[in-house]
Amino acid sequence: MLDPVTIDQLRTLIAAVDAGSFSAAARKLQRVQSAVSTSMANLESQLGVAIWDRSSKIAVLTEEGRAVLARARRVAAEMDALRAFTTELASGLEPRVSICVDALFPVEALVEGCAAFAETFPGVDLRVDTQALSSVSARVLDGTATLGIVSPLGVRPNLATRALGSAIPMIPVVAARHPLAALQDPISTPRLSEHVQIVLSERNAEGVPDQAVLSPRTWRVADLATKRAMLLRGLGWGNLPSHVAAKDLIEGHLVQIRPIAWAEHEHTLSFYAVHRAGEPLGRAHAYLLESLERQCVALVVGELGASAGYASALASAHGRTPARTSARASASAPSRTSARAPAPAPVSASVPTRASPRSRQKIVPARGRGTSR
Repeated sequence: MLDPVTIDQLRTLIAAVDAGSFSAAARKLQRVQSAVSTSMANLESQLGVAIWDRSSKIAVLTEEGRAVLARARRVAAEMDALRAFTTELASGLEPRVSICVDALFPVEALVEGCAAFAETFPGVDLRVDTQALSSVSARVLDGTATLGIVSPLGVRPNLATRALGSAIPMIPVVAARHPLAALQDPISTPRLSEHVQIVLSERNAEGVPDQAVLSPRTWRVADLATKRAMLLRGLGWGNLPSHVAAKDLIEGHLVQIRPIAWAEHEHTLSFYAVHRAGEPLGRAHAYLLESLERQCVALVVGELGASAGYASALASAHGRTPARTSARASASAPSRTSARAPAPAPVSASVPTRASPRSRQKIVPARGRGTSR
């Protein structure tokens, strides 16, 4: 059964309170006073509550009426929001956005990008999925997600692609307690093969083969958090994105190693945005993509610059002179929460080397020949 209470009655109630009287509300609504009085009488009858006290010349709200007024304002505000949202829909705005991101994509950049999206499109629903490598593309191709953020190896045919502007160094690391952490020289492949290599792998056998595997003793995991936890526990060695490894390196929990088989800065992590070919992104999807790219750039530059702060604090705690960092890193690194971060400039940051958690070595983002996971 249809509810006899109408939004017009609720707006009339609000107008009568705001204007101060039925007659003033009638002038504001461009109606006769009798129409306002009748609307209020009908509202009281339909709700079964006395909203107005008419014992004096000018009607005033009862205690129950004040409670009804508060809820009427909320209903009217929701109706205004509904009208604004449907106007956006009529202009082509998507009612919902779905995105699938690679497991190596910075989580903090994802969250900050979604926060900026929520502020701009508060009425649009958002669904976020996380997969590894080609599984991201698979979600886009089967329609589960409209937009994907994936590493180059995970891009499949029949997808429109766009390279994102940030490149993240991948750092080979071990726990400080691991036997490889004590080796100061570059480490040969036979020596590395004596130890377990922990690799972020596809969830399905038909996906991208494991990359940059040097050890026959390989543990495969499906998410980055598990890989980091295993590395910190000393269960093996492997690569981590610089934004994930930076703080653990500075605090001495992890130590960077140098495999002879890999050139310095050979492995960097880059991302592509993908969507189904022939289906352009809508306004909300396009905004989310731009927001994620800005936040990823800001996070990478900000983390590298912030690691200099970690290094300085750690050095002070041990009574040492802080390691030097580039002026460009300290001067130009933007806040990681900035919604409009500039394009990244090359920066450097201090991280521990293999021999000791107290020593330092520079990491400089650079283009590489591939990505080790």
